[in-house]
Amino acid sequence: MKFRSLGLAAAALLVALAAPASAQVNQHVFKIGAGLTEDHPQIKALKYFGEQLSARSGGKMTAQVHAGGSLGNDVTMTSALRGGTLEMTIPDSSTLVSLVKPFGVLNLPLTFNNEQEADAVLDGSFGQKLLARLPEKGLVGLGFWENGFRHVTNSRRPVARADDLSGLKLRVIQSPLFLDTFNALGANATPMPFTELYSAMESTAVDGQENPPATILASKFYEVQKHLVLSRHMYSAWVLLMSKKTWDGLSAQEQKIVQDAAREATLFERKAIRAFSETALADLKKAGMQITELPAAEQAKMRAKLQPVVAKFSKEFGEDTTAEMMSELGKVRGARTASK
Repeated sequence: MKFRSLGLAAAALLVALAAPASAQVNQHVFKIGAGLTEDHPQIKALKYFGEQLSARSGGKMTAQVHAGGSLGNDVTMTSALRGGTLEMTIPDSSTLVSLVKPFGVLNLPLTFNNEQEADAVLDGSFGQKLLARLPEKGLVGLGFWENGFRHVTNSRRPVARADDLSGLKLRVIQSPLFLDTFNALGANATPMPFTELYSAMESTAVDGQENPPATILASKFYEVQKHLVLSRHMYSAWVLLMSKKTWDGLSAQEQKIVQDAAREATLFERKAIRAFSETALADLKKAGMQITELPAAEQAKMRAKLQPVVAKFSKEFGEDTTAEMMSELGKVRGARTASK
């Protein structure tokens, strides 16, 4: 009887201890704005994030995903987060350069050799330092998601050499680095929000664009583009963001739920987009796109043309930051070589 009494007392104590923790989870609905279409892996991962939130909060915390640019483009949605009128969005990392310049180093041309290198740098101390710069700008970074290696499409001609890009009018992200990169390659770089891109290519206001295969396929660019060259000129990442005003309104337990859900969704997104990208090229060929790949010699020519751009923007984004990233990348490559 004594042991039963002790057991009941222990159970009562656990209930008492758990009650305050449970009380710290309130009802929250986070609106997430995104520019891509419903069938893109990014959107599926955002919905998975919402499922994780709900499961970890007993249904009290949920997410509503608004795809297709219905809430604006990367720039306007990021601004809405800073103003506290939108809870979450997931812009390309280049969008954040106007707020925190060092984010620009992630897009320096021809930096990463593969996705595993990017994961290690972004998930390591270097990537976390970048995210730590966001709260002072009214944003909280919850992780880096993969967009992937970017390639060029156009409606005019196949690209088999670096010089074949010359004269093509290509839409690029609204970023000086992207502008200078393609102007250095001889193209006519034209900044434009992603939400306006399809119609611009359809009307031939631009000849083409540059994006990873998953985006090219999910956005049905094959309907208005004939040629794709696997240029791998840049690696591109998204940043899962929450408004700091929203974040500050959460309890410590709620913040942990958001962080844990974001971590699981990051792993889900990378796996999903890589699987999707593996089949995307075959699907684009079936849809009628002609795909070429730059030989190593032509890739070297592209690298040579872009050296002044890399030098300029390494200074612009911070030489110390660039050196730190390259040092981190060197360690990653060294570790991978040693493990083989």
